[in-house]
Amino acid sequence: MAGGGFCRLPNGTVVVALTLTRPTEGAAPCPGTGAGPGAPVRVLVHAANRARALTRLRNLGLRAVYLRGNDRPPTPDEVTAVLHHPDGLLWRAAPQAAQELWHPIRALLGPAGHAGPARPAA
Repeated sequence: MAGGGFCRLPNGTVVVALTLTRPTEGAAPCPGTGAGPGAPVRVLVHAANRARALTRLRNLGLRAVYLRGNDRPPTPDEVTAVLHHPDGLLWRAAPQAAQELWHPIRALLGPAGHAGPARPAA
């Protein structure tokens, strides 16, 4: 893991920020973001606690996700972005490109909806 951290909000929930590598299989291309397969991305998760935040990512297929330490906690702008998103899961290229907006997690995972290989329709 390249870096990550969390912050606890006054209502008891947490925002976890992680820097991960972009999934290489099943990922949809994102033109203009600089986030090709294998590129680092910053992922934000809003959840009830740290364990629940990591579980949300693991359930999407990002299996090797761990939070060790708190060396890169989310900035106030990142906290605001994830709190105002209905899913509570966002990402963008890291280091961020100038004026790049946050993307919903399904744009990172591709059409299959998870980080694994796309399954053919039966």
